[in-house]
Amino acid sequence: MTPERSPLVLLHGVVGSGRIWQDVVPQLSEHHDVHTPTLLGHHGGPPIRRRPMRVSDVVDAAERYLDDNDLARPHLAGYSLGGWVAIELARRGRAASVCVFSPAGFWWNRDAHERTAREIRRSRTLARVSRPTAPLGVRSATVRRLGLRAIACHGDRLTAARVLEMIDDSIDCPFMDDYAPVERAEPMDPLPCPITLAWAECDRLVPAATYGRTARERLPGATWVLLAGVGHIAMIDDPDMVVRTIRAGTCGAA
Repeated sequence: MTPERSPLVLLHGVVGSGRIWQDVVPQLSEHHDVHTPTLLGHHGGPPIRRRPMRVSDVVDAAERYLDDNDLARPHLAGYSLGGWVAIELARRGRAASVCVFSPAGFWWNRDAHERTAREIRRSRTLARVSRPTAPLGVRSATVRRLGLRAIACHGDRLTAARVLEMIDDSIDCPFMDDYAPVERAEPMDPLPCPITLAWAECDRLVPAATYGRTARERLPGATWVLLAGVGHIAMIDDPDMVVRTIRAGTCGAA
């Protein structure tokens, strides 16, 4: 790592893996030493040590990754669960800046949390059932767009191979096998570092009007950005916008 390329850790969402960031890594690598770890209990990530798992276990494992890679206070970016993990790492003093896209954790009661968890479990069940025929089905751009409509506006821009990767990541996610929805992202004021809340305008899973409003209330010092025309996993729809948003956060912190 050269002094000009500050460390940046990208944290993926639930039922995902580090490879979801592949469309943004080349551009971000021009300015940062980019890391894309896979979270605890996810496909290709560290194995679970105890059950049932808690989000705090995922944060602990992510902090061990920082320690193992000599990353004292890197820039952090993440979406969904990865965004929540990034915020908790910042709470522990482990971030130079944080840029999160539609982060999880900002439910206002248990029912709201359970509704989100049920939707994720439903999509995993569908992934398991459809996996035998998926290689044929995802050849169709229309099938890719409709199949990913809960998390993206333009799922058809992904290749069939990429969609199959996402299906396999979703199926092999021990974290969601017995996760109990009992945690939430707690308020933080003042902030330990600059934090950007970048919310997807078309997010169906954790909409800006409800979850985003709660995030702004609990992190009143954060910078708020509404990303037009993208769904929950914004880099599927507009990787260039994601790069610009992350770069704005890291440059602002510098």
